Amino acid sequence: MAALSVGAQAPDFTLTGIDGRQYSLSAAIEQGPLLAVFIQTTCPVCDLAMPYLNRLTEAYGDQGWQLWVITQDDQEASRRYAQRFGATFPLVVDDPADGWKVSRAYDPPATPTLFLIGPDGRLQFSGQGFSKADLNDVSDRIAGHLGVQPAVVAERDDGNPDLRPG
Repeated sequence: MAALSVGAQAPDFTLTGIDGRQYSLSAAIEQGPLLAVFIQTTCPVCDLAMPYLNRLTEAYGDQGWQLWVITQDDQEASRRYAQRFGATFPLVVDDPADGWKVSRAYDPPATPTLFLIGPDGRLQFSGQGFSKADLNDVSDRIAGHLGVQPAVVAERDDGNPDLRPG
């Protein structure tokens, strides 16, 4: 199986968040685009991306779009990870005990991998690893959907590399 390509229909899924709630893709995109970010809690490149994901929610709030981090770890490891980074968005668990069903459907080539899914259920953007350009591209796309000025969420000279493979 290959990773989804831009324009492809995103497979629907429902996962349980670390808050115990059910998160369904089909319900989420009724409210606007969804940025789904696949991570592993032991991935140092994912650690690098987490503060920038928080910046997206700080820049655009949680109305008209959503950000979910999909962890490939169990509930407890995912909960500790969210606390460590002060996550301001849902972490949902693609549990290894369930065979990583969503990860198998989306087949992210690395962690982190970002998939921006439009309200029509089609993939609008895909990026892997840590890339400031990708994060700012996603920010521009969210701003365009919301009809607001785009925010730069990943400054070039902020002490972190511009790019790091996942």
